[in-house]
Amino acid sequence: MKTFVVKGMRCGHCKAAVEDAAAGIAGVADASADPARGILSYEEAGPVDVHALKKAIEGAGFEVE
Repeated sequence: MKTFVVKGMRCGHCKAAVEDAAAGIAGVADASADPARGILSYEEAGPVDVHALKKAIEGAGFEVE
């Protein structure tokens, strides 16, 4: 399982937005965001372009570390 720290998640809507952004990236599987911990976890079903994943999450309005 891979993880990213995602800042700015506060609610279920934020959780869904981050998970949807991650799910749109090729190779990402089982994306699960935890707003309380500020973490996105995901499995790799194939090669993941980490830069594209970070950009997608940032495009949804969140900061990725």
